[in-house]
Amino acid sequence: MNKSIEVLKNIYKPYRITICGKALILNTTSGDFVVKEKNSDQNIRELYSYLTSRSFIHFPPLIDESRSDVNVYEYVEGVSMPIEQKALDLIEVVANLHNKTTYYKNVTEDEFKTIYDNIKSNILYLEKVYNDFYENIKKEMYMSPSSYALGRNLSKVFSALTFASSELDAWFSMVKEQTKKRICTIHNHLSLDHFIKSKDDYLISWENARTDSPIVDFVQLYQNSYFQVDFDVVFSRYLEKVKLTEDEKKLFFILISLPKKIDFSSTEFFTCQNVREAIDYLFLTEKLVRPYYAIEQES
Repeated sequence: MNKSIEVLKNIYKPYRITICGKALILNTTSGDFVVKEKNSDQNIRELYSYLTSRSFIHFPPLIDESRSDVNVYEYVEGVSMPIEQKALDLIEVVANLHNKTTYYKNVTEDEFKTIYDNIKSNILYLEKVYNDFYENIKKEMYMSPSSYALGRNLSKVFSALTFASSELDAWFSMVKEQTKKRICTIHNHLSLDHFIKSKDDYLISWENARTDSPIVDFVQLYQNSYFQVDFDVVFSRYLEKVKLTEDEKKLFFILISLPKKIDFSSTEFFTCQNVREAIDYLFLTEKLVRPYYAIEQES
């Protein structure tokens, strides 16, 4: 990438270069540009051509993709806005992406069984992690603050795992005889940071885009932004635009209900922060999921 940057500096002659995450912003007298490293598995030009053919144009203009290691995009200046409004505008664009690129592919039970086995394996792994933690803290004469905080909330962790396991079995019963599955183009790197409001709405950072279930995007967005916005409102807006099936909604609820694995190898201060974040995540997720199951029980 460094060699290409030197070439681009000679071409664009920037008066300022700014590092922004994994990208470089080149400010020049002829305009501003963003330089990003390529993903060898993703052809951005082909992706943009496909999205344009589906009447989806919410991506930054690609200026130069002739180099082997980097792409050059037009820099888009965003406007400042409340984060709640930004989340709603983002989900409108994501729903548009999913709707315009949706199709149904033929599948066998094996494909659903693979999903089932992967999630079940993750549940069993997390159960072992938290059971081992419980056995270890029983041996501690004086619990650390992080152990005490997590120990007080272990029932919430195991409740989430029990819910996920039970719902996973119910989900597999729903889908095992299905022969088609809805898929679409997903951004696959969704976060509020990857949305820009300007004269139009733009999703940036398409390097990981692929074809998959639409819920993958929403799981990522939730896990990246659950603490910043009220996702009950965001999810309701999405469901107004994208009619998820009952099995898709169930799989989404299963995936977001899985507890986070806590890293105990850090300092006690940061471990306490991680524990607090993991417990808050469970409570916020339960708050999002519970009303949908209350509706099911009433009906």
